[in-house]
This record gives sequence, C-alpha cells and structure tokens, in this order.
Amino acid sequence: MDTQAVFAALYNVCEENVTFFSGGAKGTQGDAGRRMVEAMKLIQEHARSLEPVISGFAAVYHHFDFDLHIPANGYRSLVKVVRCCLLHIIHKGRYITANRRSIFFRVAHNVREMEAYCNALCQLRALLYLAQRMLHDNSHGNLFFQDESGLSESFVREYASMHKGCFYGRCLGFQFTPAIRPCLQTIAIGLVAFGENYKRHKSGIVDAGGIAPYGVAASSFFTSGKYAIDPELRGAEFERITQNLDVHFWKAFWNITETEVLSSLASMTSTQVKVNRALSVPPVPFDLPLASNHRVSVTIAPPSAHIGTAPVQMRLISYELREGQDSETLLSLSRSEGGAISLSLGLKTKRLPSSPCLLIHFHGGGFVAQTSKSHEPYLKSWSQELGVPILSVDYSLAPEAPFPRALEECFYAYCWALRNHHLLGWTGERVCLAGDSAGGNLCVTTSMRAAAFGVRMPDGIVAAYPATLLTAYASPSRLLTLMDPLLPLSVLSRCLSAYAGNEPQTEKQVEKVSTLSLVRRDTALLLRDFQQGASNWIQSLLDPNRASVSSNTAAETTPAAPDTPTSDTVRKSISAASISSPHADPPIPTEPSELPGRKLSVKSKTCQDLESHSSPVPQSSPLMSEHAVEDVSFFLSRDSDPSMSDDLSSVAIPPPAVEEGTELEHPREFPLGFEPLRSEQLAEMRMQSSPVVKDPFCSPLLAPDSMLKGLPPVHIVACALDPMLDDSVMFAKRLRSVEQPVTLCVVDDLPHGFLSLSHLSRETREAANVCVEQIRSVFNQKDTPPEPRKHRKLERTDRGNLASSGETGALLAGPIEDPEAAVGRGSKISDGDSLVAVAAQNTTDAGGIGA
Repeated sequence: MDTQAVFAALYNVCEENVTFFSGGAKGTQGDAGRRMVEAMKLIQEHARSLEPVISGFAAVYHHFDFDLHIPANGYRSLVKVVRCCLLHIIHKGRYITANRRSIFFRVAHNVREMEAYCNALCQLRALLYLAQRMLHDNSHGNLFFQDESGLSESFVREYASMHKGCFYGRCLGFQFTPAIRPCLQTIAIGLVAFGENYKRHKSGIVDAGGIAPYGVAASSFFTSGKYAIDPELRGAEFERITQNLDVHFWKAFWNITETEVLSSLASMTSTQVKVNRALSVPPVPFDLPLASNHRVSVTIAPPSAHIGTAPVQMRLISYELREGQDSETLLSLSRSEGGAISLSLGLKTKRLPSSPCLLIHFHGGGFVAQTSKSHEPYLKSWSQELGVPILSVDYSLAPEAPFPRALEECFYAYCWALRNHHLLGWTGERVCLAGDSAGGNLCVTTSMRAAAFGVRMPDGIVAAYPATLLTAYASPSRLLTLMDPLLPLSVLSRCLSAYAGNEPQTEKQVEKVSTLSLVRRDTALLLRDFQQGASNWIQSLLDPNRASVSSNTAAETTPAAPDTPTSDTVRKSISAASISSPHADPPIPTEPSELPGRKLSVKSKTCQDLESHSSPVPQSSPLMSEHAVEDVSFFLSRDSDPSMSDDLSSVAIPPPAVEEGTELEHPREFPLGFEPLRSEQLAEMRMQSSPVVKDPFCSPLLAPDSMLKGLPPVHIVACALDPMLDDSVMFAKRLRSVEQPVTLCVVDDLPHGFLSLSHLSRETREAANVCVEQIRSVFNQKDTPPEPRKHRKLERTDRGNLASSGETGALLAGPIEDPEAAVGRGSKISDGDSLVAVAAQNTTDAGGIGA
C-alpha cells in the first residue's frame, strides 16, 4: 500500500470538511458542526503521529514472517488494522463531502460516525506504541515476550483501563470482510441482550434442564431492539459484559447454538448425512500395540483426572452408511439426544465398504464451551466432500474438568478409534487429526501423548487457528484482543484460567423461579423495553443530540462491581485421583523383549515416576515433561543480526522516561503528550501465574525439541487478524527449526472461529475449503497441501499485482470494497502487506477421497 497516498488523501478530506463546517450555522446544527471540526482536527493529529510509525513498521515487519512467501505476523496485522481504519475514515469523509449540502444530510449522525473512528484511531495509536515497545524489549525475530511480568504485565494493566466500547459500537468488525460484519453485529447485539437478562435474574446454568435458560434467551430476543438502534449503548454494554462477567456466562452464551430450536434450524440447513450417532464409550482399559513392535502392547487406561472415570462422549458422522456403522456393538454405544438418532435407522440403506481414511475432530470453544453439535454443519459438509467418516470427540469442559482431563479423553478416544476401527466404517489405514482453536491445541498435544506412549501416530494434523501458548505472554497479535469482538483479552484470560484450574467450578446458586412468574416477568420486561426502544428512536429523530447524551449517561451509571466471585486460593489443577492414577506417560522400551505378545503395562514406571508417587510433595501435573521449561529453546534466534538491529532501532522505542521527582505506582507506557482514552469501568484482570500453563502438554509451543520431533506433519491454517496469529507463526517456526514437516496458510479478513461461520458467507466457506484441501492432502499422502483456490472476493479486489510462482499462491484482500476509490483515482494501492500466502511446494490437485 502506498502509505503516503493514504495519508495525503486523509489530510485532504479532513481539511476540506474542516473548512466547510468551520463557518457552520448556529443552534443544534452548529453544535454538530463544531464537533465535526474537532473530530477532523483530532484525526489529523493522530495521523501525523502515526505516519512515520506505519512507515517504520513497513520496513521491519518482514523480519518476523514465517518465510518470504508467507508475509504474516502480529506486527503486519496491527499495521493492516490501522490502514483499514484510515481507509474507513477517508471513505466516510468523502461521503460527507459529497452529501453535506443535501437537505437529507444528517450532520449529527455523521458526526457520531467520525467521532467513533477518531476514538478507534486514538486507541490504535496506543497499541502501536506498545508494539514499538515489544520491538525494543523482545529478542530479535521473536514475537512473544517470554515473561509474564514486565511488558506482558504492562499490557494487561493497560487493557484493563483502556476504552474499548468504540470498537463494539459503530466500528464493530471494521477490520474484517464486509460480508461477515452483519453476522458480527448480530452476535454482538445478541450478546449484550443476553448479558442484560443474564445479570437480571441469573438463569440457573447449574440446572440445564430448567426453564430459566430459555427464559433468558427469549427475553434477550425481545429486548435486543434498543441495542440495534443505539450503537453507543451497545458498545458500552459490550465492554461492561466482556470485562465483568465470569466464565459461566460465556459458557452459557456460547452454548446457545446447542439449544433444541437453533440446533434444529442448523440441522435443516446443513448437509444431510446417513449416519449421525452420538456415542458414549464406557471407561474400560484396553491394550494397544506399540508402533515400533506390534508384539508389545501398552495398556490405555480410561481418563480419571478431577471427576473420576466416566464414559467418553463422541459423535460419528458419515455421509454414507459404511460397513460396521450399523452393527449391534455400535448401536449399544449410541446415546439418545431426544430426537432421531440417524437417518439410516429402520431403512434399508446400501452399505458401502469401509473407508481407508478417518478424520478425528476436536472442537473449539476455549476449553469451556460447545460440543460436536455446535460444529455439526461444517463437519457434515466435510464428510460429504472428503467421503470419509468423522469421529468428533465431546471432551469434558473446564472449569469443572480442567487440564488434563480434556487431553486424557481426546487421547483415549483416539486410541479407542484405532482399536475399534471396524465399528466406525474405517479400514484402519490412514487417520488425520483436525481441530480449531482449543481443538487445534488438543490435536497437537494428543499426538505428543501418542508419541510418549509409543502407539501409532496420526498421519497428519490440520489445526485451524490453534492456541499453542496458554501463558499471558504479550505479542503484537495479542494486542488485537483490545478490539476483537469474538476474542477479547478478558474473555480469553478467563477461559485459559479455567483450563488451568484457576477459576471456580460453579457459580453462586440462584433462587429458582417458577415458569409462570418467569413468563410474567419477561412479558413485563418485553413491554417496557419495547416502549423504551420506541421512545428512544422517536426522540433520536426529533433531537439527534439526545442519543449521544443518553448513551454517555448510561455508561456513567453502569455499576463497575464485577460479578465474578473471587477465590482466596487457587484450586489445584490436578486432582489427587489423577496424581495417583497409573496412566501417566509410560516409558518407551528401547529394546523390546523377544517374547511374543508381551504386554507393557502403563504401571511400569521409571525411577523418577516411582519417586514422584512416594514423595509427599504433591505434583503439579502427571503430564509434566521431564524437561524444565527454562531449558526449552523458545527463542529461535538469540544472536542479533546487525542489519536487523539497524532496521529495528529506527522503529523500536524504549520505555518513556519518568520526570525527576515523580513517583508512579506503575511506569508510564506512553510518551508525554499522549494518553489513550480510558474506560470508566476497569476490567477485572486476574492473570494468575500457574505452572500448568507452562506444561508442554498444555502449551505445545514450550515443548522441548525432543517432543516436537516426534510429531507427524502439521498443517496450520491461521487468520491474519486473529489475536492467536502469533501462536501459529511461532509454532510453525519451532517445528521448522527441528526439521519437522510443517505448512502454514494464512487467510485474510476473517475472524477467529471462521469455521463455525463457514455457511454464512462465501469468504468463510472458501476459507473452510482450505482446511478441507489440507486434510485431503494428508489422506493422499502428500507432503504438502495443495494450493487452495483464490477467494472470489480477493480476486475481485486484485488488480493484477499479485505475486505468483510455482510454489506460492498469493491472495490480495482489503476490507474496503474499493480501496482505490477511497484514496483517489490517481493513486493505485498495491497492498502487499495483506498478502495471504500458502506454503505449497506441490500444486497438483489432490483428487477425491473415498470416491
């Protein structure tokens, strides 16, 4: 992108509107005109400070890419978001210029639009200052600040106090593709409406079968109108909810999609499959042969951490009915979900032979929410496109079942599938692990656990936007949590704390309400909110300035007291049952016995394992690696490159100097003369340090080289605007550093969790196809995934300047439909920084699977 052209266009459009509105009329229109002038001048001030910073980052951020063909890292993403904000301001400014003389032009409405983007630009300026600090403090070439104190602690502290409502109101999702913004706005409106009713009568999450959750959902639907017509109110309420409500609220909200009504709608609109069975596998131990010697077997014990032994829940999805999928043995494992179990039951359906391939899926949800039912729509499509059965694991969720319970259940399900392949319509030949977000983490750690046990490894891993580092380390992409509507830092920290065992298992019990009283209350609230919404809408038409005043008043009167109960002690992450259980990682025999059929019991321990059981000191985790975290080569390049140091020195800035004679509780993070907007409500951020999150089986990015060398080929699909982008980039670098086969694909303009939105837009659907093609490459024994098809939207905005070669497929994206028009007809934008590249050494078509 021509940075100078963008800033020149911004200055011109602001100056032109300042000149026009400076001599405006008096009265209400005059007040709006003065606000317009102030907003335009403030935008110019921020832009003048940002211009050299943007140019400086553009000269250095290539040092942090995975390779030359995949330009993606958190620094690039931050610059892209700032440029996107500037283009939106230019676009809006030119609209004002073209329509300001019209009798239908609403000055107050356009002023609020400009003020919102001005506030967003101010906060982005603060984030770029923090990014410059990271360039100064981080090791060369590394994206994470490997310490939970210092800069990481400063970022958490700044996040807690910085204003975030501007990103959730009129500017919601401005950085993403236009096709996905209506969906994000719907989610945000539903979230704030659900949060209002959730706080009002605290629907009993502890009683999932009660009427209360449905009452909250119904009330939320009817009271959401005021948030749809008042973006400022929505932004303030969104900020309050994300900062103060606990993990149980997020578990309840994210599980709305699994209610009977919504799940039925999703089922009707998704691909129809012949087999869709919910399975409940009893927790019994079984033997599995070692990969190195089939005459020696290892005992796979059932999961027992925290909640004791219990059946492991799974879901089998198959587009076609295959041999074994209707067997009596599998039917005995099926569990009823209150509806039809499968379309194939009771019908004479043709049985196809067993598939040579199986896909084992671990769903996302921050380790705390959702099941395979939430991910059914795209899994059904995958089963049809790939022609293979899919086994999705419904692992136990935190905070009731924190680490390592989910990992134990996923590993047990993987081993059970290897042993019982004949029940799944699978020959047992090739198997691929796939997962998104938290599920991507479990794919990697399950493979590491399989290597520790010595059992057969999967043939490949496809991880979509995985969480590979669960610590509170700061990185440039994690700065995006300030504005991300799906993954705010306060929500992310609560989910990770719950998985580490730091969150309370249950929320406070609430008084039960009868169905009749709930209906009466919801009806009264419905009528009141309808009246309030209609009154606000009419008043906003008669007096445009009233809306902004009322939203500010509502923000001031919002209570800042958090709802999350505090706990004096941190709950142990590993229960006594898991510490004493006999299924910790077994030693792998280097010289197997010649005795045929000899069984290697997991109970056979090394001296270190036996000592840990006899020691009175409690162990932190039965999965803890014997390698200390400090010994892990987390930083990839400790030696500084002279040329790189020269480039970074022009952009990186040290901490601001403190004036003599002043004592501050916390050091100042921003230069003198600048201060970001502060929130009236402080977020409750308790970043509790726990040794569990540094366990390699919890944060695979911290795994020693010896553990990473045993992994199968890993294919990572990341999002350029995802706060977890740096997790993917650094993990790919770690794997490449130990010469492990790895590919990294980065899709642009899409949010974290795009797989769950794959049926809502063409862009998300085609991004999901990238995952499908990589899974197909695993099944077809390709060393690297094929080059995905270009996104249609990206082809439309491409002007022929894409880099193309036999090894790289580059896709150009821009969040503005026509960025050239936004800057000017005479200057053409070639946004090389938003390229989406795929490491594809083999561009041949992989063909079909199981056809």
